[in-house]
Amino acid sequence: LPLFSFSFSGGKDSCYNMMQCVAAGHQIVALANLRPAENTGQTDELDSYMYQTVGHHAIDLYADALDLPLYRGFIKGTSVNTGRVYTACQEDEVEDLYQLMKLVKDKEGVEGVSVGAILSDYQRVRVEDVCRRLNLQPLAYLWHWNQEILLKEMISSNIQAIIIKVAAFGLDPDKHLGKTLGEMEPILLELSEKYGVHVCGEGGEYETFTLDCPLFKKKIVVDSAEVVVHSADAFAPVAYLHFLKLHLENKAKSSGTSVVSSCSCEISCTDDDIFPSSEEYEPQKDIPVIWKTLKHNSLDFTKTFENSGKSLSGYQWFSGITAHFLPSKDKNAQDAAREAFSSLRANLTSEGLKLKDIILVHLYMKSMKDFSVINSVYVTEFDLCPPARVCVETLLPDGVLFCIDCLAHEYDMAKDDVVRDEKLVMHVQSISHWAPASIGPYSQSIKVG
Repeated sequence: LPLFSFSFSGGKDSCYNMMQCVAAGHQIVALANLRPAENTGQTDELDSYMYQTVGHHAIDLYADALDLPLYRGFIKGTSVNTGRVYTACQEDEVEDLYQLMKLVKDKEGVEGVSVGAILSDYQRVRVEDVCRRLNLQPLAYLWHWNQEILLKEMISSNIQAIIIKVAAFGLDPDKHLGKTLGEMEPILLELSEKYGVHVCGEGGEYETFTLDCPLFKKKIVVDSAEVVVHSADAFAPVAYLHFLKLHLENKAKSSGTSVVSSCSCEISCTDDDIFPSSEEYEPQKDIPVIWKTLKHNSLDFTKTFENSGKSLSGYQWFSGITAHFLPSKDKNAQDAAREAFSSLRANLTSEGLKLKDIILVHLYMKSMKDFSVINSVYVTEFDLCPPARVCVETLLPDGVLFCIDCLAHEYDMAKDDVVRDEKLVMHVQSISHWAPASIGPYSQSIKVG
């Protein structure tokens, strides 16, 4: 995919995720960055839930360092919609991102976005919302990586980044600002063990500025900088570097080393992990496996709609929702799919439920060739927190396009005096090493009760 790096901050995460994108065969064609609006009076650091702004004065250098076009916009909004699920709000700072990403898509014809999110659901959800509206594919390869391993990989992959901001107990502006990741690694590991500091700074403990990485054509050199104290807290002072002068230098020709190692196992795994020592190894007895062949009629799709009734815990199965379809002039596969969902809604309504109460769907299809058509209807039926889904191709009677079983859940608050937690949904739409092949209109997991 031709990509651009969303809100490229110059931090280690943005750079390393771009390296992962290139290693996966994608092409970075542009950079995009949001900076504080000129009329805010905050020229360096903006307390934003979404964006790193410290060091933004030096972002223009990255266009030359990477030899890529750079698109910049202003952060005019604030953090208005701060819920778990984001819906467009004109005054929110996320809409500034939408406008910038739309501009880059229109100008460069990009199809995807490189996103350096590691742990922040807040940021990921909002970037994914913007990408959904613009029909862009987010790639967040760093998502949910073990942070100790990730930091070690960044260092070993020759990312030369310095600490540009500190905001945590144990991090001293006088000692740690300007230090490289390699110099800070043992300190961060110690702080993580003692105080629970995120070693990659995912709790806002620190921010970085990349001076060089294998993707750079030129490296950035800091000639002079000053320390600015943002908050003189006695235990966890917040301070950052304000660059006074920087310049670019040509790099020595590459020795042919790869941009990023092909597998993180080079660091996280050892031979002892994979092959146990001889004294520990005891051969296991062979356990015979008996396979049972299912008859073709094991799954009976000839039954009409069935409803299990609500359990004491609020769960209820609905089965036998069928899309009937025989090619004809007055009906197509999409029409059949819409009729099936209309039937499902009617049956849910009769039980006082809605589509949003469904937490799991079993989708049985006659042919995977119809998947894209069925999916185009499916995606319009559920909101931003869709149910988990299992989709398989199986034998269905003639004239049946697909069949649905689903599990719904709703507490009867009149009978249940216990205060319950709200439904928690994990719906990751970014391609990542964590979820490389489970991207679509379905959640990876849902927790209720």
